[in-house]
Amino acid sequence: MHSILAVDDSASMRQMVAFTLKNAGFNVVEAVDGQDALEKSTTRDFDLVLTDQNMPRMDGISLTKKLRDNPKFKTTPILILTTESSDQMKQAGRAAGATGWLVKPFDPAKLIEVIGKVIR
Repeated sequence: MHSILAVDDSASMRQMVAFTLKNAGFNVVEAVDGQDALEKSTTRDFDLVLTDQNMPRMDGISLTKKLRDNPKFKTTPILILTTESSDQMKQAGRAAGATGWLVKPFDPAKLIEVIGKVIR
């Protein structure tokens, strides 16, 4: 079973994402922000990281950069799921090493489809 780290400072968004992913057969670990996600990533391996962009303590792009610096996460797909839709933000995400960029509100079927395409 694939493990996904779902990172979002909004409890309701984390619940929606976790519910969607668990229904699709994924094992989900939730983190409240980038800092929490980094701490959880030191003790576990994940097949995919799904992160919000705008969060306290550490945003999604900073988290992506830090994860990419870790050899363990060099090739792990990282998807940024956010309300941000500007090309500038998307480019910053790509430059940080994000695999993809999804805009909220998300369509559960589309989210599962995208994950299916990038996860190994």
